[in-house]
Amino acid sequence: MTTTDALSIATDDCLGPQLRPLPTKVAELLQRLDAPPRLVAHLRAVHDVAVQLVDWVEAQYPAREFDREAVLFGAATHDIGKTLYVDELSGPGSEHEQAGRELLLAHGVDAELARFAGTHSSWGTPGVGIEDLLVSLADKIWKNKRVSGLEDLVVAELAHASGRAAWEEFMNLDEILTRIGDGAEERLAYQMSYPVRY
Repeated sequence: MTTTDALSIATDDCLGPQLRPLPTKVAELLQRLDAPPRLVAHLRAVHDVAVQLVDWVEAQYPAREFDREAVLFGAATHDIGKTLYVDELSGPGSEHEQAGRELLLAHGVDAELARFAGTHSSWGTPGVGIEDLLVSLADKIWKNKRVSGLEDLVVAELAHASGRAAWEEFMNLDEILTRIGDGAEERLAYQMSYPVRY
């Protein structure tokens, strides 16, 4: 494969699930970084799920203000550090988190947006906002992984915004996560159809 393949994976119609293309700025950065094909496919799948989540939050909680574009950028770049730690694409590891943040900063990305590379796995850290929680949630639910502690934090944010009981908001969130999670097998197959390395 060549570096143009990263751009193609990020923006062209994909074989399999209908996934929204990555933002052009992100796709071009992934191409410059010679990002591994599987990473680009993963970022596209998580970004698509993030779009579904933010659309749902905007429709269900119109008074809840949050930075939609930050969530989508965060979802599209959260694992970008795996361009440096490629082995973490197929195995455990967290070296990519800080490396991703630093990589984004080095490429002129504002710290407010670069933070998602570091916060997507640390949703319990003080000061984490709804945007960080939604990026983390998208990174789990794309493969239909349910994480109760993360979901509890999202439910608390939603209950605060709506004034309704947490159990009501859990039921509401559970419905959308179940619906999005139903497409996980197709997204996983799409991601796995790309090699880890060129």
